[in-house]
Amino acid sequence: MSLYDKMMAAFDSRDAAAMLDCYHADYEFVRHQTNTTLSLTEWQPMMEGMMQSDQWKMLSSNCLYENNDILVVHSVMSFPDGSKESVMAVHIKKDGKAVRTETGATPISG
Repeated sequence: MSLYDKMMAAFDSRDAAAMLDCYHADYEFVRHQTNTTLSLTEWQPMMEGMMQSDQWKMLSSNCLYENNDILVVHSVMSFPDGSKESVMAVHIKKDGKAVRTETGATPISG
């Protein structure tokens, strides 16, 4: 099963443990808003909170490209405050898991 498919199955079932299993122990998340980096330990509570909230929604998601080294995903997300963003995520892979993620997002209306 591809990493993308594992991530989507975990998201669809709101399974935080399965989602976190998609990330390498050396994982880094680069926040597009601030260009700061979070380790897996720092990022884990945020991901668990997102999985527990029914107000954090993925309206659409498409795998644009995946191979052994990289996964590129485009999604449209809806957030608890009612805002929506078009999100591009680039996941660098190591040992079949995401080891680094960088995102870019554009607010959308409607």
